[in-house]
Formats: sequence, C-alpha cells, structure tokens
Amino acid sequence: MLRTVSRFLGLPFFSRALGLVVMAAGFVQLCYDGARSIANNGFRFTSLAELIQALPQERLSALAKTIRQTAPWADTVVLMPLGLVPAAVFGLGLGALLIWLGQPPREPIGFLTRP
Repeated sequence: MLRTVSRFLGLPFFSRALGLVVMAAGFVQLCYDGARSIANNGFRFTSLAELIQALPQERLSALAKTIRQTAPWADTVVLMPLGLVPAAVFGLGLGALLIWLGQPPREPIGFLTRP
C-alpha cells in the first residue's frame, strides 16, 4: 500500500535519494559510536533522544508543546520508546524503508511477452 502511494505521488526517485542519505547518516553514526566505544573501553551508543537534544532548545520545547497539545498519548506511547532506540539503527532502518518504498515494481514471472 505504501509503495503504491509513493508511486502515485511520483516520489520514487526522491524516496530512494533520501533513503540513501539517511542510510549514509546512519552509517556515519555507527562509525562514531564505534570510535566512542573504543575510546571509552566499553560499549556506548547514542540514543535518538540524545541526538534530538542536540537541537536548539527553543525549537525542541515548541515541538514538545505541539505534540502534547495534538496527541497527549503520543509522548508516552510512541516517543519515549522511540527515544531509547540507537540513532544508527533508526537511521539505517528508516533509510532501508525509504529505499524499499522507492523501488520500481517487479516484472511478473511466468507471463509470456510474445503471443
């Protein structure tokens, strides 16, 4: 269903391009976390909440206020568990999803092309 919506909107190219950029950012974050783990002599990863907290605080507070006004349940049900996810895993997963959404449809197998 998501693939048909992506094709209907004419966004497969942009979906693939954005997916590659997000996957590259996820890989860079994975390398950064790996280097930090080696330097600290223990496993360390950057959670998505830590990455979001690097944003300017006035924008972050305005975003939190908007989320709490529109959907107060989203803060505890969706955002809290999502904040614990490692940023590299989230970036790689989101990039893979965007690339998958932008794929062209597959040719059916077993159909004759000539009469």
